[in-house]
Amino acid sequence: MGDLILDEYIWGDVDRISPEAPVPVVWAKKHTFVPGGAANVANNIRSFDAHVCLVGAIGKDKNTDILLSELKKRKISVDGVFVEPHRYTTVKTRIIGGHQQIVRLDWEHVEPLPLDFNRKIAAFVKRSIKKFDAVIIEDYGKGVINKHLLAEVVTLAHAYKKIVIVDPKEDHFQYYRGATSITPNRKELENAIKNLKIKDTTNRFKFNVPRLASDRDIDKAAESILKYLNLDSILVTLGESGMRLFEKDGLKTHIPTVAQEVFDVSGAGDTVIATFTLGLSSKASKLEAARIANVAAGIVVGKMGTAVTSREELLGRLSDLKEI
Repeated sequence: MGDLILDEYIWGDVDRISPEAPVPVVWAKKHTFVPGGAANVANNIRSFDAHVCLVGAIGKDKNTDILLSELKKRKISVDGVFVEPHRYTTVKTRIIGGHQQIVRLDWEHVEPLPLDFNRKIAAFVKRSIKKFDAVIIEDYGKGVINKHLLAEVVTLAHAYKKIVIVDPKEDHFQYYRGATSITPNRKELENAIKNLKIKDTTNRFKFNVPRLASDRDIDKAAESILKYLNLDSILVTLGESGMRLFEKDGLKTHIPTVAQEVFDVSGAGDTVIATFTLGLSSKASKLEAARIANVAAGIVVGKMGTAVTSREELLGRLSDLKEI
């Protein structure tokens, strides 16, 4: 559930600078589209042969048709996707010259969806939640996710004992109370701490540093949010430094990165949350699920563009990493 995005790529070569301005001229050779945002999470889940249903909003324009076509190719259910005619489908266009992203152009609406649209989504979840093992919330801040909708969804998930995992937006952390787990990156954790202004028992602010510079800062921030939001765990992604898993019982584990080479980090967080949730849904422990998600992310950052991995590719890499 969340903000659906169409990722558009224009691929080409660069061999000169424009005479009109000091910018590269890209000789375009290929034009591709892939699902992005919450749709990329769904694409990652399908790449492992699991079943997934998208819930969210689309506009009424030509890009909607392209996105729905790409989802249909991948056999991703759109039963929970509804048209909001007063907005257009979010598109992120990336122009690639050789192996380098030259520029990104975003077309999007970020206004909250109308209340009656919330009701449509909540009604769909209520009708359908028994079919699902887990709910993934993808909050890109484009208007689909709000506190009223999340309160209903988390309440329903608790009633039916379903896993709820959130890819958070830093200024929405207070909405996620009662979720099973969240998967912030370092920057999102930093900004959440500033926005939440969590206090200690002496009523002083716990965090006065402008950034989480050390492992100790990260530990302190994650543990505070874990308690504040009443979560079972937090999985913090740290780029080249790997991940840190914090569990409700006090366990914390650093998971080093296994990426062999990094071409493109776009969509890596989507791979993490998709794989982590699939692991938990398959009865893996939180640590097992996090380690598998770390390996999956290490594969996709070695590919250009918004990419996924497959069951076969993941199993092959896991077999190479005996310690996993």
